[in-house]
Amino acid sequence: MSELEVVVVGPDSQAERTVTPGTKAWELFSDDADVIAARVNGDLKDLSYELVGGDRIEPVAIASADGRDILRHSTAHVMAQAVQDLFPDAKLGIGPPVTDGFYYDFDVEVPFTPEDLDKIESRMRKIVKENQRFARRPIDDDEARVELADEPYKLELIGLKSSAGDLEGAAEGASVEVGSGGLTMYDNINRKGETAWTDLCRGPHLPTTKRIPAFKLMRSAAAYWRGNEKNKQLQRLYGTAWETKEALDEYLHRLEEAQRRDHRRLGNELDLYSFPDEIGSGLPVFHPKGGVIKREMEDYVRRRHIEEGFDYVGTPHITKAHVFELSGHLPYYADTMFPPMDLENSQYYLKAMNCPMHNLIFRSRGRSYRELPLRFFEFGTVYRYEKSGVVHGLTRVRGLTQDDSHSYVTEEQAPAEVQHLLSFILGLLRDFGLDDFYLELSTRDPQSDKFIGSDEEWETATEVLRAAATESGLELVPDPGGAAFYGPKISIQAKDAIGRTWQLGTIQYDFNQPAGFELQYAAADGSRKQPVMIHSAKFGSIERFMGLLVEHYAGAFPPWLAPVQVVAIPVAERHVDYLYEVAAKLRTHGIRVEVDEADDRMQKKIRNAQTQKIPFMLIAGDDDVEAGAVSFRYRSGKQDNGVAVDDAVERIIAAVADRVQV
Repeated sequence: MSELEVVVVGPDSQAERTVTPGTKAWELFSDDADVIAARVNGDLKDLSYELVGGDRIEPVAIASADGRDILRHSTAHVMAQAVQDLFPDAKLGIGPPVTDGFYYDFDVEVPFTPEDLDKIESRMRKIVKENQRFARRPIDDDEARVELADEPYKLELIGLKSSAGDLEGAAEGASVEVGSGGLTMYDNINRKGETAWTDLCRGPHLPTTKRIPAFKLMRSAAAYWRGNEKNKQLQRLYGTAWETKEALDEYLHRLEEAQRRDHRRLGNELDLYSFPDEIGSGLPVFHPKGGVIKREMEDYVRRRHIEEGFDYVGTPHITKAHVFELSGHLPYYADTMFPPMDLENSQYYLKAMNCPMHNLIFRSRGRSYRELPLRFFEFGTVYRYEKSGVVHGLTRVRGLTQDDSHSYVTEEQAPAEVQHLLSFILGLLRDFGLDDFYLELSTRDPQSDKFIGSDEEWETATEVLRAAATESGLELVPDPGGAAFYGPKISIQAKDAIGRTWQLGTIQYDFNQPAGFELQYAAADGSRKQPVMIHSAKFGSIERFMGLLVEHYAGAFPPWLAPVQVVAIPVAERHVDYLYEVAAKLRTHGIRVEVDEADDRMQKKIRNAQTQKIPFMLIAGDDDVEAGAVSFRYRSGKQDNGVAVDDAVERIIAAVADRVQV
């Protein structure tokens, strides 16, 4: 019998293996229960895949990113089977894995209820225990239409595939095997060898349903078929699945913690901001306490920009359409901009980005190489017409203020400027209490016509960003195809206190806008040259960053950012005047302090201050007044009695100046 040579790739090594024809991938990993699939020559495959000579096979563990996607995709199939067992008239949409979970869309006459979800989850557990096998089989379009004659949405997917030649990206429910042009079905085979359920799917899947260790259904929601609001509204069931019961419990705990930290709820409880319907979706207003935080953020960042060599500029909220034609934005962003207004025989747009106007400032007079790097910075409010369904508190808004800057440099200066900007952003984010980062490098897709500029320009720009990112020592994650149309981008990804990742600052290398605006500077040899433009934002937007900070700190801001830094609490009314004197001393140092004169008992005032997450409480009774002291109480509940007033003032001043968390 002939033999086959394959290569098995491990985390730190690879080994050649000799196998017989007909060997399946699972046979290579039969002693490792954590392996649930294989990556063969770069493509994910079921463990039932039959090996071919020359294959490079890498095991896929259930706890890996790919493994979790496969687990969740398989669990989505089990959920869909359970739904059709319980609701035979339900029609299938699509069911992909998503971040931390999965969903499946169904066409049902009556929306699902919480009681329905309990029944579906119970049925899913039975299917898991039945140890049904996921079996893949190729099928041609006509056969699939016959098998799925009662599934109108699957038939639509087959039609899309037939007309386009490939369904990849159009919907999860089907795909084309490379070179075969065919569809694939997955059957759930029970212990009797009978098909219990089937679905049109690209896979791969777990070997059997019993390999699903832990799952939970989360909620139902309405969703338009294929995300198009012109299509029928279906019912979407969301669930989550994890490699162990412990991992599921940890995830559910993180969800509870995230709910406790939800910036929308805390914003209301702490009286920071609101979202009035009268103004419109995605357009927040900041209350006095929220205004304090916003001002502190802006003042600090403005000062830091000036220290880093930026000139503060200002630009209007509205402009003629021609500005966005010069920059090249209009063809790409018109759908996400507010509709134009016809004024004085011209079309005007609400500003959606600041960079075109900064180019006009650069172009307003002649520039010399001696001025470069020339750095402009502003808090520029821009407007994006986000769909109402994706607007979310402060983190996805229609009106946002960017801490936006643009550096104009020679091509030779660009590498140093990118490094300078990256160091600046990371340092600034650390000042706000974030210190766990990785970087993402967004590059162009050479096959797409979305990107403008030559191959050489893109290669140069990408390498400048890549070198700066590598020099930082942080992990660099590729994001192919994610660049802006005018150049590649570094994104700073930061983790918050409960491990969630947020995209914050960005640095973009732009060689296209300077050409569009015909920007030039006088070089040392007297020639005219085009500068490189480097975009950078530190927070991304003030609104989103504030939402992040509220959740990162769970509303308990460090003293320097807290809207009220100190509350003075008298034990009795006769101690109020004394505490006003203490408050006056604090105010001379710029400390935000209030005296609680309410008729409530002292203990209730303390509870109120803790609920409002005020960093410091200064409590005074008869003994304190006589001694010129206060009881110094921290937000944590720790309390130092008999602290001299001057010492208490110094503690607070130092905590604010050092930006410590208490």
